[in-house]
Amino acid sequence: MPRGDKDAYTDKQKRKAAHIEEGYEERGVGRDEAERRAWATVNKQDGGGRKSGSGRGRKNDRAASHRGGGKGAAPQSAEQRSAAAKKGWETRRRKAGG
Repeated sequence: MPRGDKDAYTDKQKRKAAHIEEGYEERGVGRDEAERRAWATVNKQDGGGRKSGSGRGRKNDRAASHRGGGKGAAPQSAEQRSAAAKKGWETRRRKAGG
């Protein structure tokens, strides 16, 4: 497959790349650079181009955009982080001391 040939990508991957590219262009990135970044993102998220079909590759659910979130991922204040660190330290000290 020659470089730049997108035949190995699924229609979904092509749509994803187009959507990502539009987002970059709206933020002022040049067209060529936006396209390069979009395909790099698709490759990182999906593990490169691959045809769809039973048993081919892995599920595409480990993308950074799909990780994290939820109530537990809310940002903490400095006081909360400090309290959590102190609590962890006390627990480790207590367990280590017997």
